[in-house]
Amino acid sequence: MGSVMVKRVLMIAFHYPPLRGSSGIQRTLKFSKYLPEFGWEPIVLTAHPRAYPSIGNDQIEEASNQLTHRSFALDTSRHLSFMGRYPSFMSLPDRWVSWWFGAVPLGLYLIKKYRPDIIWSTYPIATAHLIGLSLCRLTGVSWVADFRDPMTDEVYPFDPLTRRTYQWIERKTIDHCSQVVLTTPGAIKVYTERFPQTPTSKFCLIKNGYDEESFATAEAGVTVEKDKNKQIVLIHSGVIYPSERDPVPFFEAVTALYQQGVVSPTNLKIILRATEHDSYLLQLISKYGIGEIVLLAPSISYKAALAEMLTADGLLILQASNCNNQIPAKLYEYLRARRPIFAMTDPMGDTAMTLKNMGINTIAPLDSKDGIMHKLLHFLELIKENNAPIASMEKVLENSRRSKSKELTGLFNSLTGEL
Repeated sequence: MGSVMVKRVLMIAFHYPPLRGSSGIQRTLKFSKYLPEFGWEPIVLTAHPRAYPSIGNDQIEEASNQLTHRSFALDTSRHLSFMGRYPSFMSLPDRWVSWWFGAVPLGLYLIKKYRPDIIWSTYPIATAHLIGLSLCRLTGVSWVADFRDPMTDEVYPFDPLTRRTYQWIERKTIDHCSQVVLTTPGAIKVYTERFPQTPTSKFCLIKNGYDEESFATAEAGVTVEKDKNKQIVLIHSGVIYPSERDPVPFFEAVTALYQQGVVSPTNLKIILRATEHDSYLLQLISKYGIGEIVLLAPSISYKAALAEMLTADGLLILQASNCNNQIPAKLYEYLRARRPIFAMTDPMGDTAMTLKNMGINTIAPLDSKDGIMHKLLHFLELIKENNAPIASMEKVLENSRRSKSKELTGLFNSLTGEL
């Protein structure tokens, strides 16, 4: 028997363990974990941990199972600033542009040594696509650009110079890559309209997902209590952006219900876990006088975060209408946790549509205090009655990270001429 040819992919990703605090880590980490099951060996090119704003070791063992190379990288705001200031060009396209200087030479070495069949780079750090662009142009290796979400819109990035830089990278990436991967139907619609000269077949959908093995491990150590008279605990796990996930109407709704005596610290606790904007949120919580109900909590390990989801009475999603073409990655983990979900988002956006397709209709507009009040009261009653809608396991399994990895290898195989 002849030897089987090993197919390799060079994966360029900033978000990778030991970075902590971003759900974006899971996409690359789980792809790199499951690709070998489908005949592809991953070689991960990431940044030196010094560039990460926060690190933790809870997933480092899983990452160590892959062939991982870390190149020189700095965070401009922390390493290259003087008295908190630095020239704007040193953070274009982002604060980690120095990663380009280390990653391109190392990437060329890895391509020469391992001869990968595909280069794959992933957003939301724009420098990752800049590295992918450079390596593709220098070597001619086919390049898959994992955009996830749209890089730009009319007002994002907010700084005009940064926005023009992003737009340049976006355009060059689409011109030179072999395939663009996006995570929502809305994002594909945005790009097919923005680049009408590009064949629509160049844009493909591979959604985010959840890791079944991680959930199975977390489930083994938790139990869910079902006491209708106990305090209801709602969890929001992850970043709360002041604009894209503005919590003000939600806080106003909770305040009104508190003042009416409908909710109180004895029957409701809302935990906002790892928001990355605690100082801003603390000001709002103090302003509205809801500190006995709404609590901020620090980052915890990934396994602990999953366990918390599994034991919560309800899970919260915040997503503004300016992100209608995006779906928070944690939504898929929420669905797998199979706990009630209360989503504050535009009913016509991709997040709401995903929930509706899963049979979940506990949704309120994020920008409507009155709408949130009405729907939140109904949601709490459903929890008390143990009657809140929960996605079927059959539908949930379609979004496993293993399943998404299979979809990605199918794309790789099509680009390398294999079925």
